[in-house]
Amino acid sequence: LALVAGTLPAGVTVRDMGERRLKDLSHPEHIYQLVIEGLRNEFPPLRTLDVVPNNLPTQLTSFVGREHEVADGRALLGRSRLLTLTGPGGTGKTRLSLQIAAESAHEFGDGTFFVPLDSVTDPALVASAIVVAIGMQEAGQRSPRERLLEYARDRSILFVLDNFEQVVSAAPLITELLRASPASRVVVSSRAVLHVSGEQEYPVPPLALPDPGAGRVTAESLAGAEGVALFVERAMAVRPQFQLTDENALPVLQICRRLDGLPLAIELAAARIKLLPPDAILARLDQRLNLLASASRDLPERQQTLRGAIAWSYDLLEPGPRRLLARASAFAGGMAVEQAEAVCGPASDIGGDLFDCLAALVDQSLLRQAEALGEPRFQMLQTIRDFAAERLDELDEAAEIRRRHAAAFLALAEAAEPHLTGAQQRPWLDRLEREHDNLRLALTCAVEAGDAATGLRIGGALWRFWQMRGYLQEGCDRMTAILALPGAKDDPAARRRGLDALAGLVYWRGDMQGARPLYEESLAIARASGNRRSIAEALYNLSFVLMVTLEDVPQGKIVISEALRLYRELDDQVGIAKALWGVGNAEYFLGNLEPAREMLVQAVATWRGVGDRFGLGWALHTLGLAQIRTGHLDGARQSWIEMLEIFAAAGDMSGIGTALSDFRSLAVERGDAGQAVRLAGASSALVQRSGADLATSITEIEGRVDREKGMIDDATAA
Repeated sequence: LALVAGTLPAGVTVRDMGERRLKDLSHPEHIYQLVIEGLRNEFPPLRTLDVVPNNLPTQLTSFVGREHEVADGRALLGRSRLLTLTGPGGTGKTRLSLQIAAESAHEFGDGTFFVPLDSVTDPALVASAIVVAIGMQEAGQRSPRERLLEYARDRSILFVLDNFEQVVSAAPLITELLRASPASRVVVSSRAVLHVSGEQEYPVPPLALPDPGAGRVTAESLAGAEGVALFVERAMAVRPQFQLTDENALPVLQICRRLDGLPLAIELAAARIKLLPPDAILARLDQRLNLLASASRDLPERQQTLRGAIAWSYDLLEPGPRRLLARASAFAGGMAVEQAEAVCGPASDIGGDLFDCLAALVDQSLLRQAEALGEPRFQMLQTIRDFAAERLDELDEAAEIRRRHAAAFLALAEAAEPHLTGAQQRPWLDRLEREHDNLRLALTCAVEAGDAATGLRIGGALWRFWQMRGYLQEGCDRMTAILALPGAKDDPAARRRGLDALAGLVYWRGDMQGARPLYEESLAIARASGNRRSIAEALYNLSFVLMVTLEDVPQGKIVISEALRLYRELDDQVGIAKALWGVGNAEYFLGNLEPAREMLVQAVATWRGVGDRFGLGWALHTLGLAQIRTGHLDGARQSWIEMLEIFAAAGDMSGIGTALSDFRSLAVERGDAGQAVRLAGASSALVQRSGADLATSITEIEGRVDREKGMIDDATAA
């Protein structure tokens, strides 16, 4: 815009179209339209990635070449509903799948979603990974697979599943998904085919290079050679003054040929241009690859080449960065600096300053630096991680590094726990989301090692994150496995935390009968310990199972009242707030509406005082119910507006679903059938997406469903 400002002729203006993401997946560009008097200026919407829902990741580098492959992929996707891009690591399968998806996104009105599986090794988690990628939440008593198939039915979605070779036994899920959703398509990148019906394989070829006998090699003759273009672009990224000339054209071409046109191998070689000219790179590359080929004759030729390129870059490193690369393979899904220091450091242990070593690995393209939530983050391609893990095993310190990894993420989970319901709720939830693959890895290693103590501590700290962010099924499965370990009864306090975690997850799935025995065992352990705080917590938890089902509300009131007494003796303000809310719930379920309202007003004030927004949101929910039942409709509306703001800020889908259900009831009370219909639709859609079955079950228990449904049905029929 600055280039044309003040220079436009009369009758010509500029229309601001806003920032849009284009199909090359790079950062958003600000787009303007020239509006010329007398000419058409209204056009169909721009075909940018913003038009339809998508989570396609922004790429830090440009997409080079592959026009034919993108066209082939799009054509095959039009004829086959399952397209599998195959090839060894480093061939560019992921980037090609993303480009095909970006250029096809406008054809799928319900969204295009990328599902990274590089950190997923359990086929049972594939459905969960897809559910999370498309923005649903794992909740309720239905499995992620059931929820996914239900959601996809009658929708047009493009799924992009990356690194599927690690979970290939989950391939039947893809067939089920396509059968359930006839308008949807799936693009898979994998080192191996899936071998399911309807699959169209597309072996990803190397980048195009000129024929060896094409005549004299010059810079001009290499124009359009994809492999060379990639080398030049990546070389200029580390040495901006580098140019392809007639003098260096031949060694550059020979480097690309020697690397079989493999994109990752070419990028690794191009990173050396910072220190060496092309002919020197070629000489050292030939020497290294010849040595590797003779030592790896059991591998296919392309894999020999790629491993050789990685090994060559690795061998050129100083000892510090070399050790850091090996240790960094213990991470899944990347690492933040804080955890890198805890797991890989200190400097005296690595053999060099951590930041210097990280910079060296980034310079050589062995690590990729990104930014997450304003902090630097370092990631490793799976192919390089496999190589680095082998080096870690050779150093004979793998067990110690993995122990450090588990300890670091146990520390993170426990540091996050007190913030998951407070004023800093959203940043901590987002941080745990970002580190979820590492937390999963730590839990998996704990189970495999029979380390019940670590598993119980991590799960006990993490369960609220699983509940709020919709990983209920996964959390239940993990806590069940941990509690079944032989050592899970050695520490009663740790076992109680594990029981509370599993019971909480089961409770939020709406399974009160499943939660009750877990909470009862937890209470028995607490009473045996004599710890009043533990007893109060266990009483509080058990009381809700008794009350929410209306199974035994009087007994629930007795239980929660004992908890309130203990919390007051301890002067525990958070506990007092919780128990006041619990007693308010008991009075409400017993029909004692005015005492319920008074108790809930106290609970709200106490929650405000301690700064716990999660508790405040739920206390406002029940206060609004008491207000609406006593005729205070405006009060209920104000309570629920604040409740919705709290849950929306945290991304708490269970809370948002409950708020929509509450507002639907308010519309019914006010006789606004149209708004009730709209809110019912929104609530139903959110329940389908989030699985907030607890909110639905509470509404049913309160006896509101039949009355509301009749009114809404009448309005819909009208």
